Amino acid sequence: MSKLYYTPPEEKQFNELKEKAIEIWKTYDNEFGYVDEKVDRIKDILNVGDNSMRICAMFDISNQRKLAMKLSDETRKAVSDRIIDGGTPDEYNVFK
Repeated sequence: MSKLYYTPPEEKQFNELKEKAIEIWKTYDNEFGYVDEKVDRIKDILNVGDNSMRICAMFDISNQRKLAMKLSDETRKAVSDRIIDGGTPDEYNVFK
């Protein structure tokens, strides 16, 4: 692993990732405040270190697929490259 996994993506890509992740969380029932908890974790997170990867890791693989489909090609590639750098096997990299 190089340092790419811990290197923040471009600000535009990070903001897109945050926006789309929040969109997905808001599709779920918030009866017990679970959605608010997740959105609150994301909305103020800064583009430093591996925070972009932390956003992705909040989702199971099914929701990661949904997220990947919402992202632009550039942002999806930025996430995929970091996942590869982190050593995740290809079959679990839904951002490719």
